[in-house]
Amino acid sequence: MVEPHRISETMGGSEVLGHGIVSLAELNDAVERGLPKSTLRYVARHISADAAEQRRIMRRVVPEATYKRRRERLSPAESERTERLARVVALAEDAWDDHAEARRFLATPHAELGERTPLEAAFTELGARRVEELLARLIYGLPA
Repeated sequence: MVEPHRISETMGGSEVLGHGIVSLAELNDAVERGLPKSTLRYVARHISADAAEQRRIMRRVVPEATYKRRRERLSPAESERTERLARVVALAEDAWDDHAEARRFLATPHAELGERTPLEAAFTELGARRVEELLARLIYGLPA
């Protein structure tokens, strides 16, 4: 599992979250309270440099009209989805040790995911678990 501080960095770190996160308990508390709205934008930018793709990612997590209505914070459910994406991205960056390679991995269809991209799979909890399992096998040198 990737360290909570790496996940929080993927979500913008203390600059976006307002404080550093170093434990799962702190990460859980932040998600339950609702992450700052800007966290989702930061995660989308972390995943893709393309503005249209960023908007598509954001809309998969929170519909555009709902996002516009949010004043400062995402709902706990929206925060969970945002954290899940950030966790998968942070783990991919850990596995590849390179931001560009992690982005490439996330955008490339994979046979073990039914030819879906890891990013597409990560929009559901079970899909994210499959991506995390795949990345764990890569990290430990097992067939993937």
